[in-house]
Amino acid sequence: MEKKKSRLKITNVVFCMTTFMVLTLLQGCGSKGDSELLVYKEQMTEFYDKLGEYNNSINGIDPNSESAKQDLLGYLDEVNTTFKSMGELTVPDEFSGIADMAVEAADDMQKANEYYHMAYDGEFDEESEGTASQFYERANKKAFIMLQVLHGEVPSGEGISVETAEAYDLATIDSSTE
Repeated sequence: MEKKKSRLKITNVVFCMTTFMVLTLLQGCGSKGDSELLVYKEQMTEFYDKLGEYNNSINGIDPNSESAKQDLLGYLDEVNTTFKSMGELTVPDEFSGIADMAVEAADDMQKANEYYHMAYDGEFDEESEGTASQFYERANKKAFIMLQVLHGEVPSGEGISVETAEAYDLATIDSSTE
């Protein structure tokens, strides 16, 4: 009988330890996924905050100043770097639908920046400025669509098509973190 109780205690201890380890692993997996999602949301919030700052800076340039062109190109270089960084982020599975859009937006901003430099470095080139403006608008439109998705909205508008099985099960950026 003593041997049976001893074996039962060992079995219970092993069972408890195994249960504890499994629960810890499951909790760790959930935490890892949650933390990756939280980090992504924070990175994207930072991205949009920076875009707002650049927008204010660009709009604050005095077009009559001698440094207006250099100031504009400098800010556009920073915007381009910010888009590039955003496009390189690892998009969590919850937002996998915008992963390609993030890369495309970064590519569009890269092209916009190149054309703005062609337009304003040296002699003004109106055609390059027009092309730059188109790429700039595309990049910003994609960034806006991504923002809508991150906030749990279903994007709509001209040229936008949405395919989702669970449109309302999207994890969103919590408005308290903005």
